[in-house]
Amino acid sequence: MRRFLLGSIVAAIVGLLLAGAGYWAYWNFYSRFQPVTISRNQAEVQQLLDEASWVSDGSGGQALYIVTYRDSASAHRYERDEVAKLKAAGIETRFILFARPDLEGAPQSTAAERATVAELWLTRDWPLYERWMATPANSWTAAGLPQADGNLARTAVVEAGRRFDERLSQLLKESGVKISYPLILWRDQNGFLKACGCADHRAWAFIRDDVGAPDRLGETKGDAAPPEAEAETEVPTAQGEAPAMPYPALPAIPPVNAPDANATPTPGSPQAQPGPPSRLNRPGSTPRAAPAPTKQDDTTFY
Repeated sequence: MRRFLLGSIVAAIVGLLLAGAGYWAYWNFYSRFQPVTISRNQAEVQQLLDEASWVSDGSGGQALYIVTYRDSASAHRYERDEVAKLKAAGIETRFILFARPDLEGAPQSTAAERATVAELWLTRDWPLYERWMATPANSWTAAGLPQADGNLARTAVVEAGRRFDERLSQLLKESGVKISYPLILWRDQNGFLKACGCADHRAWAFIRDDVGAPDRLGETKGDAAPPEAEAETEVPTAQGEAPAMPYPALPAIPPVNAPDANATPTPGSPQAQPGPPSRLNRPGSTPRAAPAPTKQDDTTFY
């Protein structure tokens, strides 16, 4: 009885450990990358997105919002690897840029970045956004743009972008979203508002599934792989000859006028028909006798 109790306890402990390990693996490799459906303050979240000064190429279609700052490496990877796939599914990507506030007295943005963010919020200039993203951050000087520092109106615009990000993050946290950048918001095919802190690339596939975007460019979601063409059998031919058809080898057929020496002619067959009479056996002609052999003189000398 004691052994049975000990065995049951050990089995229960092992079962709990296996169940815990399985749940941890499910959460660590799958569940924690799933997007979060916004269950609270949906109207306020949508209002913030509508009132923000986003920039887009104007392609139209269902809106997907990407909130980020200039130096986010994961945001650059997402734009490089995923935006074209989203556009293939008819999604319009709308970028909302903000300049990060100072952290413990240390600035997290440059004067050129703040000037560019203010200009984008005021003008929504898509070519300016493209030039900015195509230029390394250390090389961008915001040449030709009014400075935001020392300009009360443009400084207020920069601060408005920061307050937007702060308020949006607060609302999303209440729904269980872990904030990381790029911060992506969209509506799925059923119209539910969803959000994802998508710094990890393993979360990107869930967005593609929600909006029906392909996993690779050039393919359509849900299409089956095209059947492979059947390979044609080629018959080897001699050099310089045209390819022959793959017919089986047939026995050679003898010509009609070449009778078989071993075959017995049958009545009516070409072999049994008499040929034209020769000069020797014409009707009415007398056959010529063969000449008699002549006697050879004996020339033997004794």
